[in-house]
Amino acid sequence: MSSYERLKERYTAANQPHVFTYWDKLNEKERDELLQNLNKIDIERANRIFAKSIHASEGGNEQDSIEPLPDDAFDTTIGEENVANVASWRKIGLDAIGAGKVGVLLMAGGQGTRLGSSDPKGCYDIGLPSHKSLFQIQAERILRLQTVAEKELGKPEGSVIVSWYIMISGPTHPATVAFFEKHHYFGLPRSNVIFFEQGILPCFSPGGKVILASPTEIATAPDGNGGLYAGLRAPLSPSDPDHSVLSDLKSRGIEYIHAYAVDNCLVRVADPVFVGYSIEKQADCAAKVVPKAAPHEAVGVVALKGNAFSVVEYSEITKEQAERKDSKYPDRLAFRAANIANHFYTRTFLEEVESFESQLAFHIAHKKIPYCPVDNPTGETIRPSKSNGIKLELFVFDVFPFAKHMFVLEVERKEEFSPLKNAPGTGSDDPDTSRTDILAQQKRFLQRAGASVTEGVVIEISSLASYAGEGLDAVKGKTYIRSGFVGSVEELDALV
Repeated sequence: MSSYERLKERYTAANQPHVFTYWDKLNEKERDELLQNLNKIDIERANRIFAKSIHASEGGNEQDSIEPLPDDAFDTTIGEENVANVASWRKIGLDAIGAGKVGVLLMAGGQGTRLGSSDPKGCYDIGLPSHKSLFQIQAERILRLQTVAEKELGKPEGSVIVSWYIMISGPTHPATVAFFEKHHYFGLPRSNVIFFEQGILPCFSPGGKVILASPTEIATAPDGNGGLYAGLRAPLSPSDPDHSVLSDLKSRGIEYIHAYAVDNCLVRVADPVFVGYSIEKQADCAAKVVPKAAPHEAVGVVALKGNAFSVVEYSEITKEQAERKDSKYPDRLAFRAANIANHFYTRTFLEEVESFESQLAFHIAHKKIPYCPVDNPTGETIRPSKSNGIKLELFVFDVFPFAKHMFVLEVERKEEFSPLKNAPGTGSDDPDTSRTDILAQQKRFLQRAGASVTEGVVIEISSLASYAGEGLDAVKGKTYIRSGFVGSVEELDALV
């Protein structure tokens, strides 16, 4: 049976034979292109996901009760009373990092469209004195953390490795890889930076038919940041179908994984405190959260929904629930655990996702999707003026209800969360707020180390010099009167 016959049989059995509408009008090259594109789609899986999502959207889960997180699964780093816990968790995390058991998953599939940039979001320069991109800031935090682990654990220089797995999408793949190559992987060994693509799904008509984008192509879209899970299973190279991110993690002996989104300039990559906390709790999945800024902040919170850990959207919480106080901490909100897309997994849990994926209901987004009509096949692509189709997305937190041992760690917002979402000048979650937040944090690093910083002075300290404020003992008693960027602690003397 030829490739054409096999695919036609599959798509016909899946009730999607219309994808061959233009076959008789295509030349040999175009037919090959169509077959290659159809081969990329697991049409049976796509149909199952569509049916499950439609069923879930019609049924709804409004009856599920929503409750705050249980005390035995919710801890905080905030407050002097937790200093000893933080130090203990950090030690556990550093030990795991030093043993080569920790890897990092970066969700970086988004484009910088809302920022007014045509580049992937990780390439964005938020306007620091150094003009470092988000990718560079995060790469240098990995480099510094490796050095910290080596020094504190007494290991040889270059012996600690934190592998970085970067999830990109089809549109951002070439530009992201080119950016890393141009900057020589920011000092990281090329072999320890692994790119992989998030999953894609066909776009569907409301009636469940996949949409043709052109005579040789199905309309597809990335399947949300939850495409991470399918992406982990996919071959890293067509020439080596057995080599995936999951198999690579296993071959390197990586047992614990920190996952985060690229747009947070304050993210502590492979955070030893969070990793150590999760290991101590024997979590198979964990979420790092920050306190809500206000009761009615428009942000999802990690809570119990139907007695399962979930991210509950702000629209699902009543006014009374939003304003409810924590019985243990009366000055804090009961529903305060704001989701920041910052997670911990064991490798075993990530390997298990495929076994319950069929139970996950993807989220439905109604969109305007360019299409080729099959009832009047002219071959021309039509761009609709209103919504005509459905894109299906999985969110990275949709796996929370399936974790057997789920835990949540609260951290201080000003120290660990400053997202980049909006165009310059917006006034919130934009390049200006990101830059301001990171520079304010570095001023606090100096002050906590015993230095004084003159009002109006702005100092950027390279992540290569300090990961989270450590290593700055030499600044004690000094007063900084000049602004600037420094690549090392020694260079700070020029700003006194």
